[in-house]
Amino acid sequence: MSAQTIRLCPPLRKEDVALLHAGDQVRIDGRIYVARDAAHKRMVEALASGKGLPFAPEGQVIYYMGPSPARPGRPIGSAGPTTSYRMDPYTEPLIRAGVRAFIGKGARGPEVKRALRSGGAVYLVAVGGAGALLAQAVRQAQVIAYPELGAEALRLLIVQDFPVIVGYDTSGEDIYERGRARYRDQAAG
Repeated sequence: MSAQTIRLCPPLRKEDVALLHAGDQVRIDGRIYVARDAAHKRMVEALASGKGLPFAPEGQVIYYMGPSPARPGRPIGSAGPTTSYRMDPYTEPLIRAGVRAFIGKGARGPEVKRALRSGGAVYLVAVGGAGALLAQAVRQAQVIAYPELGAEALRLLIVQDFPVIVGYDTSGEDIYERGRARYRDQAAG
């Protein structure tokens, strides 16, 4: 990992994400959007039919998160990442629409790596099991579309000092593959 922490404030420019490298530590300040499977399906259907998204996608960040109800005085309960590969079929159309970063947990498929590289976007990783800690970075939370989806509604979060690690960068580097290679080297040596 890098020795210093990189700060990002969406909306992100292609130039911003091109400077990121797999393994870099990043802190996000500002707006991020929360969407899971059902919201992704609706957003991609809207794009395919020529309709716009419920937010301006250019330079934005989408977080794959499973929210829990807010405690009194807090904007959100636990705010941990959900497994990302379920959103793989929806990633490329959202990159084409202008989304620059996605946050989740776990490895992604090869088609996502190709789409990130060709579209100038990155995949950021949040620590699974740390939802209560991640929630401390959330200053505001509100449903902005698809309220009938309940926990899968599209949300807007305002975050400060939200911690993530660059999982896949725009050059195709991948922390998961790097880790697998280290393990193979150690097992062979």
